[in-house]
Amino acid sequence: MKKALVLTNGLYQTSDAKTAHGLVRGSDRFLIVGIIDHIKTANKDAGELLDGKLRNIPVFANLAGALTTIPDVNTLIIGVATVGGKLPADMLVIIKEAITKGLSIVNGLHDYLNDHTDLVELAQQNNCSLTDIRKPKKREDLHFFSGDIFNIQTPIVAVIGMDCAMGKRTTARMLMQACAKENIKAEMIYTGQTGWLQGSKYGFVFDSTLNDFVSGELEHAILSCNKEVSPDIIFLEGQSALRNPSGPCGLELLISGNAKRVVLVFAPKRIYFDNEVHWGKIPSVESEMAIIEQFGAKVIALAMNTEGCTNEEAFAIQASMESTLNIPVLLPIQKGVEPLVPILKSLLQ
Repeated sequence: MKKALVLTNGLYQTSDAKTAHGLVRGSDRFLIVGIIDHIKTANKDAGELLDGKLRNIPVFANLAGALTTIPDVNTLIIGVATVGGKLPADMLVIIKEAITKGLSIVNGLHDYLNDHTDLVELAQQNNCSLTDIRKPKKREDLHFFSGDIFNIQTPIVAVIGMDCAMGKRTTARMLMQACAKENIKAEMIYTGQTGWLQGSKYGFVFDSTLNDFVSGELEHAILSCNKEVSPDIIFLEGQSALRNPSGPCGLELLISGNAKRVVLVFAPKRIYFDNEVHWGKIPSVESEMAIIEQFGAKVIALAMNTEGCTNEEAFAIQASMESTLNIPVLLPIQKGVEPLVPILKSLLQ
């Protein structure tokens, strides 16, 4: 794997850095050797800053310091997902510096590096590549929905959330890893740039796909995965939320992806969509479950994002909701996702 630094430039400890957070937790495509963030986080371990787990990924205050310590790195990954996908201006300076040092750049924002003529020229001069993950596919490379999804028997489980930046992808990956420990062959269909960066083979970038082909691209990824590797179970990574007004999404996974089971991710302390008061309050978990059931799917578990909760509060909420709803309530970061494995095993019978 290529050694890569991840650029967050002061945003590492915010939800905008969810791409970096995913890469710190693991990637099969890149070997993450450092984070470039800010003087206040420098000389600390990225894993400990993220969730208290030491991962031996140092945080550097600047690119120069990172390259002095790790001179053989060859890739810089833009580790933030900003509102609207705009490349922060202060990052452009660092990107240019990285290119002059011979680093190729990987970008998951809607602001494409290859649209910046100065960056393209600089990359050519330094024999570097510029990769824009979110650049839309050409029309001839897109797939239209066929309906063949309804012919496969492999259980499909969608991991969707009540809001953005809830931990949907992380939960799906943890479920896949928990299955592997039990000799259950599981695959995850990625639907965002971070899933690709982490090495998932099957999927597409949902929010850069022409609307007419979203259902077809989703179906094609599932069918390809099912045909080529014959998994026991397929997890679908959710995007945004059913009722987030900035980017409603999720029913596609139930309808076009034919997911009949759902793991629903929620954050009990988050009140408003994207923490924006004027976007409206996040509805109740029970009302979200009711909508999902109206579309022929069943919520088999909840997964709790415990932002703002003490461990004691999280455990109390978990116990109360399990008692009320009579389904598992997972605490992925604190306790893992293994309690759901018996239910997943039952789907294979």
